[in-house]
Amino acid sequence: MESNPSTMQEQSPSCLEITMEVHSVVPPPHKSTIQKLKTRLKETLFPDDPFRQFKGQPTKKKWVLAAQYIFPILHWGPNYNLKLFKSDIVSGVTIASLAIPQGISYAKLASLPPIVGLYSSFVPPLVYAVLGSSRDIAVGPVSIASLILGSMLTQQVSPTGDPLLFLQLAFTATFFAGLFQASLGFLRLGFIIDFLSKATLIGFMAGAAIIVSLQQLKSLLGITHFTKKMGFIPVMTSVFHNSQESMRRPKLFWVSAAAPLVCVILSTFLVFAFKAQHHGFSV
Repeated sequence: MESNPSTMQEQSPSCLEITMEVHSVVPPPHKSTIQKLKTRLKETLFPDDPFRQFKGQPTKKKWVLAAQYIFPILHWGPNYNLKLFKSDIVSGVTIASLAIPQGISYAKLASLPPIVGLYSSFVPPLVYAVLGSSRDIAVGPVSIASLILGSMLTQQVSPTGDPLLFLQLAFTATFFAGLFQASLGFLRLGFIIDFLSKATLIGFMAGAAIIVSLQQLKSLLGITHFTKKMGFIPVMTSVFHNSQESMRRPKLFWVSAAAPLVCVILSTFLVFAFKAQHHGFSV
């Protein structure tokens, strides 16, 4: 089939015609500096717009919504059922098996009595169950905070010389730390963490891990007279200067020291050998 070139030339301009429509764009209304500042503060401090649910509601409904906002348990509590309770029992027992020894060890890091570690294991989760809104967060003491608290207080008073005063100072420091943290939450200042770079956060976590590991040398080597400082050089100097104390340990010291590691390895082997994941065990 032959095509006429003249016909193609005549049709090509019509095929390339493009229809262009011009739309008028309305510029945004002019805002003053105060209005811009108000908008920025609202986006920063209230990104989730917590007051949105109060708009157009009667006064009684607003009080109910305010109570549910402050105490989230009033929101999900009426829908709680037996199935959720069974799941909470399993998760509670699982977390308790970890939180109780962890709380005792953190109390030891802070040079506090073990009973304080037990209180710190169940009181914060109990309060968070009423005031918290997340089902996945773990609430409780952390190693670096316990270590810094103990190191700070031991510079002022000895935990063995005056244990009552040491305990009172620990409670006072904890109270003001909680008050400061509560004020940060009330003022919606959580956005400050966005200004910290990833390198800063990684460096903090790595430094905290090193400090906690160095402080474990006191109990691991059995040293009684240990430095109160947390730096690498003071800790290692104290270890080498008190090497005679570290040598005075029982002959079978390695049995108790290696027991936790052996339990973990043996449990892992048994789970793999008997295929526990096929028998209802979470792996």
